Amino acid sequence: MVRVSGLASGMDIDQIVSDLMKAERMPIDKMKKQKQTLEWQRDDYRSMNLLLSEFNNLAFNMTLQSSYSSKTVSSSDEKKVKAAATSSAANASYTLSNVTMATAAQSISTSIDSSMDPTKSLWSQRGSMDSSVWTEKTVEQAAITLSADTSTVKLAKGAVSAVNQNTGTLNSISVTTDGTSKAYTVRIGTAAGIINSNEVFINEDTGEMTFGTTLTSGSTIEAFSYQQNVLNFSVTTYDSTGKATGNIQDGGSTPFEFDGSTSLNTLLTQISNSKVGISAFFDEGTNKVVMTRKDTGNLSSADSADGSNMVFSGGFLTGFLQLAGDAKGTDAKFTLNGLETTRKSNTFTTGGVTYTLQNNFTGDVRVNVSNDTQKVFDTIKDFVTKYNELIEKINGKITEERDRNYQPLTDEEREKLTDKQAEQWDEKAKSGLLKGDSILSSGLNQMRSNWYASVSGMSGGFSQLTDIGISTSANYTDRGKLVIEGDGTKLKEAIEKDPQSVMDLFMKSGSTTSEKGVVRRLRDTITQTVSKVEQRAGRSTWTSEQFLLGRNLKSVNSQITSFESRLTQVEDRYYRQFTAMEKAIQNANAQSAQLSQYFS
Repeated sequence: MVRVSGLASGMDIDQIVSDLMKAERMPIDKMKKQKQTLEWQRDDYRSMNLLLSEFNNLAFNMTLQSSYSSKTVSSSDEKKVKAAATSSAANASYTLSNVTMATAAQSISTSIDSSMDPTKSLWSQRGSMDSSVWTEKTVEQAAITLSADTSTVKLAKGAVSAVNQNTGTLNSISVTTDGTSKAYTVRIGTAAGIINSNEVFINEDTGEMTFGTTLTSGSTIEAFSYQQNVLNFSVTTYDSTGKATGNIQDGGSTPFEFDGSTSLNTLLTQISNSKVGISAFFDEGTNKVVMTRKDTGNLSSADSADGSNMVFSGGFLTGFLQLAGDAKGTDAKFTLNGLETTRKSNTFTTGGVTYTLQNNFTGDVRVNVSNDTQKVFDTIKDFVTKYNELIEKINGKITEERDRNYQPLTDEEREKLTDKQAEQWDEKAKSGLLKGDSILSSGLNQMRSNWYASVSGMSGGFSQLTDIGISTSANYTDRGKLVIEGDGTKLKEAIEKDPQSVMDLFMKSGSTTSEKGVVRRLRDTITQTVSKVEQRAGRSTWTSEQFLLGRNLKSVNSQITSFESRLTQVEDRYYRQFTAMEKAIQNANAQSAQLSQYFS
């Protein structure tokens, strides 16, 4: 609302009302500062919950056996055998001897004509092949509407041998322009020569059509069909169970179809990328195609009489390339701790130990499996470090002093400061909002208790952390931080001496708190603390009604809305009063002027 006032009195009514409203607005400014404080406090609580939740996720990993059962494996000759072990592997020594590595089935073609270029289309080099390898396929070409003037249009596929119009007319293609149709006689070949105005030349290798006249934009090449030359063949391979890897409807084989515009290299690459599990390539040095199973071992069908690992069908593979159909791989043979056995692969796992054979050999190679003490130590040390970082951050919040000289800024106060000054002010105003918080303090105290209390029902030699060299810092200012005694020698000795007891000390399950391992106690405490904090500060996805600070914020917002409505009424009242005063002064001035006329 635009008000014009003070004309009669000469007073700046707007400024007077503004000054009066500053006093009236003091309560609402206080409520807005209270709202900002509540929002900051809510955010501080949520940041603490985020820290607790992240540590809880780390603690979960410490309840897994793999965190305490890491194994280290050594081989007496890694040039012959490499090994790795899972946490379930037993500490033991193994001897491998008389090793013959597994091989993959391989089939090599006869030499191909030296003039063949593996990068060019196979159809363009069909003279090097028997015509029986090719199959004609009918392709239905949809109508093509031109978007620009042109005389050339490329079909999707090459290797074209004949064209049939949908009407049944042979060797012609119709083009409709502005409602008028014109038939172009088809000529197919590799060299266009002179193309008459009523002809269309189709390059049989590339499938490019060249018309004898320029076709205008908007013209439509009517639908037609054409014959395309393709290569059809199939490959059958088997997995380690003797099951064919191809499609059931194809009898377990994998069918392939390539149009004549495909090069030999592209064909072999697509075979290599298929699910048949074959690596195929062309060797320029010998002009031969090599197909090798990607998996080693004698992988044949259980129903196969000859035990072939790769079965080829189709004239291109069996006629042109003459790939042998009796290719077989061999299984790995070896003796493990006196037991003669075989495997399909050169990498195999037994007893939790994974062996990788590197070479054939007849002597002995020893593989030793033992506890990886250093890795378990590092895992525990890292967990202790993360815990110390957690309690340092939480302690920092609950011991931070509240500087009450700095309250949240109002919009008017913020406008008077620079961005840097406002940022520094906010930092001080946010301090100490969680000082002495009972939920976080109680959670920290309970976590300290979780670490120090003995674990009952332990069958090993350790029942509390001090037994393995983890204790509380003697420095009071550390506020309960943990320290690993000395250089960690005592902890390493405990891991080496009784790894099961160390693991139970951290992750033992139990029906009561005293029976649970340290980490499980910590997770219970963290879960309870997070839940309590959520009841006070909620989550970002919760509504205001679901947590305490949310309800308080909603109440403050309601008070602010009501008070702002009242301020509007007060401001209007002030203006009405000053307007009445202006009218009275104006009337008095008019009367004075009238009286002065009588005496003039």
